[in-house]
Amino acid sequence: MEDEKEVKLHGVWASTYVKRVEVALRAKGIPYEYIEEDLSNKSQLLLRHNPVHKKVPVLVHNGNPIAESCVILEYIDETWKMAPRLLPDDPYQRAKVRFWASFIQQQLFEAIGQIITSDGEAQEKNTNELLQQMDIFEEKMKENFPQGTQGIQNENIGLLDILVCTVFSPYKTQEEVAGVKI
Repeated sequence: MEDEKEVKLHGVWASTYVKRVEVALRAKGIPYEYIEEDLSNKSQLLLRHNPVHKKVPVLVHNGNPIAESCVILEYIDETWKMAPRLLPDDPYQRAKVRFWASFIQQQLFEAIGQIITSDGEAQEKNTNELLQQMDIFEEKMKENFPQGTQGIQNENIGLLDILVCTVFSPYKTQEEVAGVKI
């Protein structure tokens, strides 16, 4: 497709937010140009494309910038409707996926950050809270998606698959940095 030729992704190699977008683009087979940013010396392009937060990732499609990883993922799914679909077609199922995507970001991902930046009793408390939230997530996934999520069930990667993979794939490194077992 002609519109695929004008896809650029501004990112940094270590960002899980950027990895989310990269996984979605690759899963859908969308060719893109990757532009590595130096966050200590932000490019004028990054500042122009994301003047509010001045952060990555930023996807630029045909000159139009889209910021924030979850917004970008939905944009990718709505723009390139070919398989794999990241969100279900059914509005109720889509709402459930969005809810759990928010849970992953607000409860699980943020908790990992708190573990890494704390120590002693605070770190132990944060680790226990994360493990409790993970138990809730696992239980509710089975309850809300008894047939599996759109991705795993259909051999198709979906939004929740992308978020779980990018949040937890570096967990061994996170354990080593924090000195705890997740």
